[in-house]
Amino acid sequence: MISSAGLATVRRATSSRPGVTVLELLVTTGVIGVLAGLLLPAVQHARESARQLRCMNNLKQIGLALHNYHGLYHSLPIGQRSDAAGQTAFGWASCLLPQLDLAALAAHVDHEASVDSPQNRVAREQTPAVFSCPSDLQESRFTLFAAAGSLSGRPLSAGTPLTVLPSANYVGVFGISEPDERPPGSGEGTFVGSRAHSFRDLTNGLSNVAVVGERTARRLPSTWFGIDLHGEDAACRMLGNAWLGPNRDDADECEFDSRHPGSANFLFGDGHVKSVSDSIDTTVYRRLATRN
Repeated sequence: MISSAGLATVRRATSSRPGVTVLELLVTTGVIGVLAGLLLPAVQHARESARQLRCMNNLKQIGLALHNYHGLYHSLPIGQRSDAAGQTAFGWASCLLPQLDLAALAAHVDHEASVDSPQNRVAREQTPAVFSCPSDLQESRFTLFAAAGSLSGRPLSAGTPLTVLPSANYVGVFGISEPDERPPGSGEGTFVGSRAHSFRDLTNGLSNVAVVGERTARRLPSTWFGIDLHGEDAACRMLGNAWLGPNRDDADECEFDSRHPGSANFLFGDGHVKSVSDSIDTTVYRRLATRN
């Protein structure tokens, strides 16, 4: 049994134990909050830098594939290759699969059939990583709807679903004109519809001509595979134009943009990749999209 003196001693010992006051707890919490606020932007910046490097590497791989393709066929792929019936068209990127080590996927692409044919079902469901920017969060596929006033001879109305296509972030440079407002083949850039160009056609110099650029799904969902020619903004799903500048809110849906802050990545004819600033001079920007 503990005496009164012993109880007093226990109370003194208990009351002298160190503890954390409310003020100390608030100060500690505040310090942790400040440190987290300082570190989080740095972590996000590091992650975005890594994603941008991956995006640039994707474009470099596409550039190497284009040069290998050119070495085999002495020209670049056609920007927009129509099928025999003239109802659908395959994109330039669908021809690069063997040069991108995607031979297995290439075996499922039948350029003699239509884009939406059963023969091309497997390819329509594939979105290779090399065609996707890791900074752009988008669905792997999207639905292409019919456009208004373009369905002559077909029992469809505007807004009718036409086909589901695999997504992509990299589109060929058509020029300074909008691909959906000009006849195929009339673009000023490297990838135009209906005909192929070679490197010798880029008389502005390979290092001065942008051939492929970025576009996000927020501006216009795009594809590497092909289109139904009666689709809304159909040609722009595989091609783009340079007019106002990258990442411009007032730009047409066919222009280039990215999720990278302050710039968009472009592949040039000589194979190098460059981040083009949002503040680039408009005249210079348009010249980059012109082959001669």
